[in-house]
Amino acid sequence: MADIVVDGRLDVEAVRSHFPALKQKQVFLDNAGGSQVLSNAINSIRTYLEETNVQLGASYNVGQKATQKYNQGLQAAADFMNATVDEIVIGPSTTQLFANLSQAFALSFPADAEIICSSVDHEANISSWVRLAKMRNLKLRWWTPSTEPGHLKLTPENLLPLLSEKTKLVTCTHTSNILGAIHDVKAIAEEVHTIPGAMLCVDGVAFAPHREVDVKALGVDFYSFSWYKVYGPHIAVLYASQSAQKSVSSLGHYFHTPADTLSTKLGLAAASYELVGTIPTLLAYFGPDSSSRRTTWVAIAAHEEKLQSILLDYLNGRDDVIVYSERSPDKALRVPVVSFSVRERSSKEVVEQVDRSSDYGIRWGHFYSKRLVDEILGLGDEGVVRVSMVHYNTGTSVSCLWVLRLRLIQ
Repeated sequence: MADIVVDGRLDVEAVRSHFPALKQKQVFLDNAGGSQVLSNAINSIRTYLEETNVQLGASYNVGQKATQKYNQGLQAAADFMNATVDEIVIGPSTTQLFANLSQAFALSFPADAEIICSSVDHEANISSWVRLAKMRNLKLRWWTPSTEPGHLKLTPENLLPLLSEKTKLVTCTHTSNILGAIHDVKAIAEEVHTIPGAMLCVDGVAFAPHREVDVKALGVDFYSFSWYKVYGPHIAVLYASQSAQKSVSSLGHYFHTPADTLSTKLGLAAASYELVGTIPTLLAYFGPDSSSRRTTWVAIAAHEEKLQSILLDYLNGRDDVIVYSERSPDKALRVPVVSFSVRERSSKEVVEQVDRSSDYGIRWGHFYSKRLVDEILGLGDEGVVRVSMVHYNTGTSVSCLWVLRLRLIQ
């Protein structure tokens, strides 16, 4: 779908025409919790249920069409992240896929193995590993970069002191769903792989809506994100490299073949057929081939940099506002997921005042990154105010929001 980029620049009005929900008065600035859905994806679900809603694998005509659509969805999911079909599995959520992965890992770690978990992650990439460590009596190390609001970034340097010859798994986020800073996953993977047998598992949920994902270039062992954050329905995908899959046992039925695919090992029949069938429409939205998709992602990053510049310029100019993590709008450093708090004001109060005064949808809370909010930021139950933008948001809407906010928090 080539109509959203013109002369290398994002055509925002063309973008918005692909999202029916944007016709409402509501201004969606809570996109890190779930993006709006492309019209072609919505139509795909309806068409599948009307025309091909049968069990896969049948030899009759409609059965063959259903199987073909499902397989096309798997191929599109693999293409999206530069993987092969036997390296991915579709599931209901990233949380569930990591839980399945941890269960499939349960017997593969030696008794003295160590797991390193980032404490700035969404709980999806923490709780499963905490349970595994407890179940197997493994040593769990916490990777906490800093307690300073402007220095909450995971780096190879602050990981290095935690690594040892006993390290078997390191888990981290590509981009925190609160902090928005982009971690250098490739460099982190290289550091992890200096330990023989150590693997890296990355949560890409907050990164994938904003930038191109290339798991081979990143050098990761495991990588997961949710399609409902990337303009599609509520499903997720997990990648596992061929070498990493050797440590993953199968949770599937003993007679399932081929037994060496990730879907067979971890899928557990949890991939909704009609939702998987939408993934080719998501891939096509970004472009018909890898080159055009790369051009689209570059244009998206440039547009989003403008959006976060508007927001951060305002917030950074206020003495009563604390911006958490990266304060620069540089697209190389962050995505437009911006969290902050207002001195002597509760986050809930700030958001609810916006709710009462406008059609702008922003959120307060911990957003399932509760260890980060409680233990590092020290903010308690009400957490942060989060404004999370994507490429279908406009500069005008962001500017208007902060004119309103100026009135509310002075």
